[in-house]
Amino acid sequence: QVQLVESGGDSVQAGGTLRLSCAASGYTYIGYCMAWFRQVPGKEREGVAGIYTTGDSTYYADSVKGRFTISQDNAKNTVYLQMNSLKPEDSAMYYCAAGHTYCSSGYFPTPAHFAYWGQGTQVTVSS
Repeated sequence: QVQLVESGGDSVQAGGTLRLSCAASGYTYIGYCMAWFRQVPGKEREGVAGIYTTGDSTYYADSVKGRFTISQDNAKNTVYLQMNSLKPEDSAMYYCAAGHTYCSSGYFPTPAHFAYWGQGTQVTVSS
């Protein structure tokens, strides 16, 4: 059974930091794009960052470049999202997703390409 379990969401002040974690199990971790999406009510799900599990190529949305860092621990099948200099507009439900596809700075798949999703973790940034 495939599971993606997120943790780390919280309420913080603007300028603060958070680190989200996503522990994956139940499938072969290699050869996947592991990604973080976020969504606020009434808006489409937005791809925030992604990392290819074979080779470490990464993708970042323009809105988070220079502030967020995605990383992985292959030994633990875990992906992290370090979020620094948080802004109120970063407030959203953050979802971890896994897709058997490639991702990089030049290519990021649409949500339809991600077969597995976590339950989400809430991030709230107050001004």
